[in-house]
Amino acid sequence: MKKEKSKEKGHSFEDYFKRAVNPFLVLLLLSERPMYVYEMANELEKRSEGKYCLSLLYPVIYRLVSQGFVIEGEKLISDDNRVRQYYEITTTGLEYLEEIQSVYDEMTQTIQIIRKISGGSKQ
Repeated sequence: MKKEKSKEKGHSFEDYFKRAVNPFLVLLLLSERPMYVYEMANELEKRSEGKYCLSLLYPVIYRLVSQGFVIEGEKLISDDNRVRQYYEITTTGLEYLEEIQSVYDEMTQTIQIIRKISGGSKQ
């Protein structure tokens, strides 16, 4: 995806979109199992076939922790002596995930309807 910069702030549509969607995707991944940050970034890239790449997930994680949606899990030492801090979704995080999944689904369906009516949808 080519990033088109906004003249006002220097951010692209993709940047703003990811900023809004990243917490949803992190919670979605953590609903499957505890993961460490680098693992989450790799999973997103792998599952999107390289189209969804994130280098700065820590601010998203810290915000989710401060909101009570995610907690720090166990710390493990990897084979190459790196500390892996695992994160886990909380019960509140699972409830919030359900809520934002519904919002996301409704919004994307609505946008597709608008695109179709406007003639902007590739069929």
